Amino acid sequence: MASPACSAGAALGTARRPRASSLGRRSSSTLPRVWFGAPRGPARSSSSAAPSSARQRRSTSSIVTRVATPNSSVDVDTALVKELKENGFRSTRRTKLVCTIGPATSGYDELELLAQNGMNVARLNMCHGKHDWHKQVIERIRKLNRELGYSLAIMVDTEGSEVHIGDIEEPRPVEKDDRWTFTIRSLERSPATPPSAAAEAEGPDAKKASEDSAAAGDKPRIAEVNYDGFSEDVKVGDEILVDGGMVNFRVAELQGPDVICECVEPGLLLPKANLTFRRNGLPVRARNSMLPTISAKDWLDIDFAIENDVDLIAISFVKTAETVNHLKSYLKSKCLDGQRVVPGLVSKIESPESLDNLDDIVAASDAVMVARGDLGSQIPLEDVPVVQQQITAACRRLNKPCIVASHLLRSMLEHPTPTRAEVADIADVVQQRADALMLSGESAAGLHPMKSLDVLRAVALRTEQQQLEFGGHQAGGGVASGMLERLYREKSGETKISEQEYISEGLCASAAHLAEQLNVSAIFVYTKRGYMASLLSRCRPSCPIFAFTDTDAVRRRMNLSWGIVPFRIDLFKDNPERTVERTFKLLRARDLIKEGELVIVVSDVGPTADVIRSIQVRYVTASGSAGA
Repeated sequence: MASPACSAGAALGTARRPRASSLGRRSSSTLPRVWFGAPRGPARSSSSAAPSSARQRRSTSSIVTRVATPNSSVDVDTALVKELKENGFRSTRRTKLVCTIGPATSGYDELELLAQNGMNVARLNMCHGKHDWHKQVIERIRKLNRELGYSLAIMVDTEGSEVHIGDIEEPRPVEKDDRWTFTIRSLERSPATPPSAAAEAEGPDAKKASEDSAAAGDKPRIAEVNYDGFSEDVKVGDEILVDGGMVNFRVAELQGPDVICECVEPGLLLPKANLTFRRNGLPVRARNSMLPTISAKDWLDIDFAIENDVDLIAISFVKTAETVNHLKSYLKSKCLDGQRVVPGLVSKIESPESLDNLDDIVAASDAVMVARGDLGSQIPLEDVPVVQQQITAACRRLNKPCIVASHLLRSMLEHPTPTRAEVADIADVVQQRADALMLSGESAAGLHPMKSLDVLRAVALRTEQQQLEFGGHQAGGGVASGMLERLYREKSGETKISEQEYISEGLCASAAHLAEQLNVSAIFVYTKRGYMASLLSRCRPSCPIFAFTDTDAVRRRMNLSWGIVPFRIDLFKDNPERTVERTFKLLRARDLIKEGELVIVVSDVGPTADVIRSIQVRYVTASGSAGA
């Protein structure tokens, strides 16, 4: 049996493509650019310049993000409105951007600049900071959404049961042959206690390490490790990798609870950096398999995330789908009062155990993160690109958003210009059609957080434009093949797909294929839960997907999916036809669509409990109504 997408293609094989509208394909020369060369004029930290720039942009902004009539209204993100008006439908960015919030970007003005420059999701890393600090950041983001018309999603990322150093005061440069002591003893001390006195109180080994550092004219080279069995698990000669290899040490001595190491590959030691160790060139995995996926601290952080109504919770070192299902049940039980929306669950793939159960984990999760830093310390480095492609493909096949993270612009922690290899890496991820790119330390604690985001956005946008110019999306065909594969697996007893799922997938694949044949300006989808929008996103059409929902939480969650422009509307109480008419009039009033443009309308929202699924081809009239 031919798939719906194939049938649609056969029927439209000879259809003539209409001329692109005024908001059709644009030349690459019209795209925003970021200068990758040396900055002109005196260097200045991006974060220090942020407050005045943000205030200036606020004072000159004339963008209205909500249009209301007596019976209806529509909300769309402020930054998206600007992008749509400046670049047109087809030149809007499809790949979503996630920024980790830290000391460099936690202020209100800095957060506003990130939002203006394209941030879709704000990530809070629970490895750093107390709950009070994170709560303040959440409140600032909510204020941006409420007062300035953004729809930023918030993701809390749990620490996981990983070995890491303590929260040292600041990033520390480490040179070759430097000796560092990693200890399992507590190094907490009052600010009035000098390091040498604290080290003396902690024992002769710590005192010797402190004296060696003092003789070198440096701060004490000693850091606390959070894993009690660390000094017992390592052996002399083992290699200690910091943050997946950003700094490498060799174990020189074992002195009770202290592990004395020598630096063999210099770099920058960051607060709360994670540690892994290798023996004879191979990762030592016994420790990882013994630790629970969700630690006691993680449960406290998860409860904090629920209490503060975050949109997404990322779980570190997920090894099996059972962990995901257990946590989902817990989240549902905590949200039974109806006052809270159950957060989406993001599984981080960063261990060999995760790869062994990849399909099951992806299927059980709401989204997936490719944590390349930790993953690269657990598997051979040469395998990371291949594994990244496998994870991205699995997420697309199973219709789950995929975030690619770690080391995208690592050099911009210190330097204002990325390496060309980093730029090529970003372009490669975009070409793999991952849903989102994520900045970590670059936006949290780097010297150039705003420029890092500018680079990420510009490279993603230019790569997407190149794909459009050369027909790289091939919407619909790959999805139809995926549907046939799932049907084959169902017949063979490997999996089960419901009739409703089959209809929904076929409808969206056909809509995406039709959009390519007719060269439409956009696909409009009306959805309650975001499911139909996600299926359309999975097809990767060359036009944007305007997704309309009546729930703010669903609108924010859709910020993680490729190509979706999420709207919130108050129109679902009427019949579907009137809903479409009103939507067109509201968008026409905002100058977001223009007369004569062609759009495809997909809906799974009906006026009753019966669900209506349909595809319509509409054009925009002068009054803003949708002509058949």
